[in-house]
Amino acid sequence: MKKIVVAIGGNALNKPGEKPTAEVMKANLLGTVEHLADLIEDGFDLVITHGNGPQVGNLLVQQELAKDTLPPFPIDVNDAMTQGSIGYLISQTLSNELKRRGLKIPVSCVLTQVVVDKNDPGFENPTKPVGPFYDEKTARDLQKNKGWVMKEDAGRGWRRVVPSPKPLDIVEIESIKALLEADNVLIAAGGGGIPVVMDNAGKLEGVEAVIDKDRASSLLARLIGADTFVILTAVDHAYLNFGKKDQKALKKLKVSDAKRLMEEGHFAKGSMYPKVEAAVDFVESTGHQAIITSLEGVKEALEGTFGTHITI
Repeated sequence: MKKIVVAIGGNALNKPGEKPTAEVMKANLLGTVEHLADLIEDGFDLVITHGNGPQVGNLLVQQELAKDTLPPFPIDVNDAMTQGSIGYLISQTLSNELKRRGLKIPVSCVLTQVVVDKNDPGFENPTKPVGPFYDEKTARDLQKNKGWVMKEDAGRGWRRVVPSPKPLDIVEIESIKALLEADNVLIAAGGGGIPVVMDNAGKLEGVEAVIDKDRASSLLARLIGADTFVILTAVDHAYLNFGKKDQKALKKLKVSDAKRLMEEGHFAKGSMYPKVEAAVDFVESTGHQAIITSLEGVKEALEGTFGTHITI
């Protein structure tokens, strides 16, 4: 049996322009889990990770609107809430699909805490916008009264920005390994995990930060000894000159070439760059391959005929 980690993209839950309701997310997942069930049926030991950016953002907006009635939660608690809600929807829809196919395979969702360094440079330079937009006066007041870092966002208003520290370890990793050994399909490290710091005595405490989903997925894949790490996105491959007339699909990439292309600025920082970076980290650490492709192409990609394959 081959162990794979598959990181599903935001389009598996909400497509652009759709209402961010539970009903819409569930309807979208009905299509997603068909592809995931194909992999399980093909004999892969599957761990699923997912994003949660829009969902956490929606919670923050809801809590801002209700702040005079109920106090808002910190981001780490909102991360936990969305891990639970999205994990529930994936678990239910995938379990139903497996049962429909006559497969008696348990699906488990592990609420996952991810350890970061309290001295990570990201805490000195927060960059990740979260939550609602504010006017400048309100933003200044929040900065003064709450200590938030606020930045103007492309003429649309002011937003809070939070750190995006590097993931270092996964608190529940032994539980995840045990469930895999017991032949569970797993959903873990949702949204990059709940960011926590650990003191010298091993005591954990949540921090207000956002961990990149692909980075955390890469770490998880390394820690469980995955044979392949798959990042699903809205496009079939990573591309050179993406969106231009001369765009070129990258089908096979050595780590050295991927690093050079990253340094030369060929991948957009907010989209493909972190995916290539996470893939490179996995391949360098394990010697195993990473794949970047679309949900629809994942089966062919694992057969070696589709997607971008990054190897040592």
